[in-house]
Amino acid sequence: MAYRTISTGQTLIDRRTFLKMAGAAWAAALAPQAAFALSRTDAIYASPFMAPDGAYGVATLTEEGAIIERVPLPARAHGMTYSRVTGRAVAFARRPGTYAMIFAPDKSMEPIVVTSVEGRHFYGHGCFSADGRLLYATENDFAANRGMIGVYDGTDKFARIGEFPSFGIGPHDMTLPADGKMLVVANGGIETHPDFGRTKLNLDHMEPSLALIDTATGSLIERHVMPDNLRQLSTRHVDIDADGRVWFACQYEGARNDLPPLAGSFSRGEDLRFLELPDETTLALANYVGAIAVNRRDGLIGLTSPKGGTAVTIDAKTGQVIRQDSLADAAGIAPAVHGFVASSYSGKFGGTQSKVAWDQHIVRLGKL
Repeated sequence: MAYRTISTGQTLIDRRTFLKMAGAAWAAALAPQAAFALSRTDAIYASPFMAPDGAYGVATLTEEGAIIERVPLPARAHGMTYSRVTGRAVAFARRPGTYAMIFAPDKSMEPIVVTSVEGRHFYGHGCFSADGRLLYATENDFAANRGMIGVYDGTDKFARIGEFPSFGIGPHDMTLPADGKMLVVANGGIETHPDFGRTKLNLDHMEPSLALIDTATGSLIERHVMPDNLRQLSTRHVDIDADGRVWFACQYEGARNDLPPLAGSFSRGEDLRFLELPDETTLALANYVGAIAVNRRDGLIGLTSPKGGTAVTIDAKTGQVIRQDSLADAAGIAPAVHGFVASSYSGKFGGTQSKVAWDQHIVRLGKL
């Protein structure tokens, strides 16, 4: 069964919007089974995967988990982003990978692969500017041990045209509000270097933070650091609700038997506000939130933990846990027509068990 909560809101029209952008020729070229699945769904997603033969790719699929199209990737991916303006999506290499692949889910353009510049690697996430003309990517300047935001020109084959600091160490996920005037960056605070693979080099003196950055100038608007007693709480993933409030999710690098807050929120000009989850929920999340999503229409926050095998839905206004489900190898989560749809490393997506292994994140090709 798909991981959802019940809503009385109107049915979304993501499928119609997606088909209108994709065009009739693309839909007509689909295999009959894929075309049938597309005709019966209300929401379209994309997610990276690993096939049974070890090949990597990204799939366009329905809310129910039926795969519509596949695009091969040069190596394992992590996060994704999508521009509703241009219809382009991006899959970012898993840290310390050095590629990002831009493609059209409807295959209306040949994929473009960009490579990080010398002395940098990608951190697995990025986002488009509000008009879709620019792509921002979190990057590691590993010689200087500083986070950077690379800027790529979507009007010129995604040539790298600039950069600015992330104002922290280990920038991971980022997003921006609808007006596109600032970036919200989760600086995980963990030092890494490709010579040491994925080894975390500074767990005894981490510097996690959340930064708001002006997209026009690259200057810092404000920066929030973790309290001294939570310096091992790595800020990893972010999303924004309908009121413009930033929600963040964390991964704790301290003692296993600690019960730190694992998610919270803030608005510009406010202090951080941590969610006070029940102990049983914090225990189920195993000090590790792998993905966060906001259902803006329904006012819900979704969290998944692959380490805890758990998916949680929270009421954004009250902070109350609405439901908590066991989901072995829980990976991605994204807003659905009702609540959320979640995936797993073991191949589950919504109500479907697939032969592919889904990776950490899902992007919705549309909006609530």
